[in-house]
Amino acid sequence: MPATPVGRIRGAMSAEVVKATAEKYGVCVRPFTMEVGDTETGELRYVPVPCGSTVESVCLPCARKAKALRQAQCREGWHMTEEPVIAREKPSETQTELLTYRADLAAHYRDVVTAGDEAEAEELRSEIAGVDVELRASGMTGRLPALDLPERKPVKRSTKRRQDAPNLPRRKVAKTTVGREFAGKFRPSMFVTLTCDTYGPVRDGAPVDPARYDYRRAARDAVHFSALVDRWWQNLRRVVGWDVQYFATVEPQKRTAPHLHSAIRGAIPHDVIRQVTEATYHQVWWPSHDQIVYVDRLPVWDPDTRVFLDPDTRQPLTSWDDAVEAVEDPAHVVTFGQQVHSKGILGGTEEAGRHIGYLTKYLTKSTGEVVEADTARLRDHHDRLHAELSVTPCSPRCAVWLLYGVQPKGAGSKITPGHCKGRAHRRTTLGLPGRRVLVSRKWSGKTLDDHKADRKAFVAQALAAIGIEKPQPDPARLVWRKVEPGDPQVPPRPHLVMRAIAERITWKAEYDRALLAAAGPPGDGPETSATQLAA
Repeated sequence: MPATPVGRIRGAMSAEVVKATAEKYGVCVRPFTMEVGDTETGELRYVPVPCGSTVESVCLPCARKAKALRQAQCREGWHMTEEPVIAREKPSETQTELLTYRADLAAHYRDVVTAGDEAEAEELRSEIAGVDVELRASGMTGRLPALDLPERKPVKRSTKRRQDAPNLPRRKVAKTTVGREFAGKFRPSMFVTLTCDTYGPVRDGAPVDPARYDYRRAARDAVHFSALVDRWWQNLRRVVGWDVQYFATVEPQKRTAPHLHSAIRGAIPHDVIRQVTEATYHQVWWPSHDQIVYVDRLPVWDPDTRVFLDPDTRQPLTSWDDAVEAVEDPAHVVTFGQQVHSKGILGGTEEAGRHIGYLTKYLTKSTGEVVEADTARLRDHHDRLHAELSVTPCSPRCAVWLLYGVQPKGAGSKITPGHCKGRAHRRTTLGLPGRRVLVSRKWSGKTLDDHKADRKAFVAQALAAIGIEKPQPDPARLVWRKVEPGDPQVPPRPHLVMRAIAERITWKAEYDRALLAAAGPPGDGPETSATQLAA
């Protein structure tokens, strides 16, 4: 019998070829389909809408577009010379009518709740939620009044600084956000890196002695890291006396602890950065969660009283409000580590561009791709940290609180004791905060949608310069609907992707013509690259 070859080279699958071609031309490889109807012409068509993923392993084209958009946002706001202007639209008639309708529903809801009609109250909650969606879609921002009034006033904690923390000078924060100019021409800004504290000696990302590594503090610091960062910005503004603006990214170190890279507009003395970092802390005024109460048995839900009960005594667990009111000392205090890196950066320099690339380097990768457990020691380290995170509450509504005998805020029958779907408990994130990019409101004076519109407007202007017009239909005449799975009228995804590839090739050819026309004949005027034009 002839020997069987160990391996064969086989032809590429058609799906792989379609995906590779889509990635080559920047087309989303996994779009979802929307049905678009024109109310004037009656035309009905199916449009592939990009998935919008920010992870390259999920969709390479969408992730790269998202990264380029963040880089443009960072670049535009870092060294601004004029104050950004944020104009608010006046409330529209539609918004006032919707809010009036919501007010009537809320008043009726409170009457129904007082009467004890839970079925009708649930219907009203659903109706009000639909009105809230319409208000958001109309462009309204900000919080809406809660339906249910608080049963008791929140517990107020003392704002007096801890005795073990250095004092900070406080100044009235001016409304200015633009940094000072030096020598009539230099307006430097800052690049700052902050890290978590040490939990024990590490080597190659893993603890030297896992038994002495403080996994509990590492898990709690990771869960509350974002709150600590928010406190750091507040303290920094109060010390320097102006409204400091920032573009920051949160990434994991090799030991899996989160750390912060931030671009800050304006120059701040390095000593002030270190002083604020040393004096910043965040106190977690939660019930104590040092000792698990329920290990072999779990609390049970009582549908009559709508609370969780002890499985043995059948007594209700301590409510969240009662547990918080009884707190006398913070359950945890988060601080930064001693490693603080700060550097002055001038706008328009090669160094500024390099640091923007460094800020956005890992935005297209998931946490597991940034920190790979490629050794047995690292895998054991990740397992131990994940085990601690699985029993660390991540919010007042976290189901892990039930393990400590505390009823989480807003507990219901759908909660499984000890199992929370929050990002902090996932093995793939290891407690990394959900917000990977932190941008202050007055960074560039624009939202991501505004930056995206600027890019579209630039391309449209370049095409119009060579006589190519791209008319856009009135959005009010278009009706969008997400198609249901299995709809026989919907074209297969590969067909939609191929159509998008053909459109993208046409658009790219038109845009290349516009770039050549803008550059002019060879030797005519200064040399201009496409990158410079796009910037």
